[in-house]
Amino acid sequence: MTSAPLAARLNIPSGPLFFPVTAYGPDGSVDLDTYRTHVRRGVEAHAAAVFACCGTGEFHALTPEEFEACVRAAVEAADGRVPVVAGAGYGTALAVRYARLAEAAGADGLLAMPPYLVVAGQEGLLRHYREIAAATALPVIVYQRDNAVFTPETAVALARTDGIIGLKDGLGDLDLMQRVISAVRSEVPGDFLYFNGLPTAEQTQLAYRALGVTLYSSAVFCFAPEIALTFHQALRDGDDPVVEKLLDGFYRPFVELRARGRGYAVALVKAGVRLRGLDVGEVRPPLHEPDGDHVKQLAEVIERGYALLEEAK
Repeated sequence: MTSAPLAARLNIPSGPLFFPVTAYGPDGSVDLDTYRTHVRRGVEAHAAAVFACCGTGEFHALTPEEFEACVRAAVEAADGRVPVVAGAGYGTALAVRYARLAEAAGADGLLAMPPYLVVAGQEGLLRHYREIAAATALPVIVYQRDNAVFTPETAVALARTDGIIGLKDGLGDLDLMQRVISAVRSEVPGDFLYFNGLPTAEQTQLAYRALGVTLYSSAVFCFAPEIALTFHQALRDGDDPVVEKLLDGFYRPFVELRARGRGYAVALVKAGVRLRGLDVGEVRPPLHEPDGDHVKQLAEVIERGYALLEEAK
């Protein structure tokens, strides 16, 4: 765990937010050495933070013991250079357990994912996240998507909750996000963080930036950190020609390829990491490996992306 407050460190978007994949060996067990290498390379490539064992990291597929070991390995690999945020999810009791495991492993914060299976009302969702926030001293970012979608009133209540510092949006309803941001800004003093958490968030980040949301997750950073970093810097500098060149030539083709298979938001990213030379293994079920032809197309998209970087120099 690092000493500086997490919110202050994240509020300066110095680079993409890195969501590493979880590495597995040939027998399917967690490969901590390869995972440390993956995390360390991401930190050295100028990630602003490491979000360990979240969606891209197959949180759903990890046992509690594997989860704690991976979070600890991420903390070791980051070595205090950037904060490490760990996932927490399932029902309230298990989410609390994962939160405490993350705290014991040295994490700097939590990404609280939607509760498992149930479609709960606003009152129940609020209670769920408040219990997670109260379980540890770790600051919490709440992940809005699927069965955890919040009204502006609930977002205000979350922002008023001790320990909850931000909202990651994986829904993509910009009208709702604008109303949430406006309500929290009007009723809760201080800064509350917002994150674009859509798959391949770069594709929608121009729209989120218009709402004032500068933080976003970058799965592309896992396998093409130079592309992700160039895009991030171009966004920050207002270099629209570079942003548009990468959107048109790399991100849109990647998103269209990602849409060709269920679970590709994780499986295709993991294939990309392998294509770039780090054997992180296959995804665990219920996810499945991408079609071989899709992997070949991915290699072509990555090659095209790096060619665009050369053109932009």
